[in-house]
Amino acid sequence: MNKQYNQKQMKKSSFKKGLFQVLLFLGVTSLLLLAFGNVAFAQLIQQGDAPSSISSATGGEGNIRQLILRIVDFFLLFLGLIAVIMIIYGGVNYITAAGNEEKVGKSKKIIMYAIVGIVIVLISFALVNTVISGAGQGTETN
Repeated sequence: MNKQYNQKQMKKSSFKKGLFQVLLFLGVTSLLLLAFGNVAFAQLIQQGDAPSSISSATGGEGNIRQLILRIVDFFLLFLGLIAVIMIIYGGVNYITAAGNEEKVGKSKKIIMYAIVGIVIVLISFALVNTVISGAGQGTETN
């Protein structure tokens, strides 16, 4: 009875620790984007810049909305790639566990968290593309 209680407490504490780490990562990333994102965009477009110079400096994008969309899509693709690599890593650990319950459990957690990461990346991709593509495209009246 006491052993089961300790295992449940350990699972709860590891879940809370993992959730805290994810929230900490998201918070730090958001702060960095807020802090340095404005500086980057302020240097990107200055008064007197011609659309052709903006387009050549941004890889062919003359629209700031499309530029932001391209940058966010790149980062989401990168995060998805990391999640797939973590699934492969967890799978290799699972196969090489050779019946070691601790390694099997750790491998299952890695795979589960990577799958959750992929789901979050896919939802973020859909949400960001919907919001940024639809922003500023109100209805036109004659």
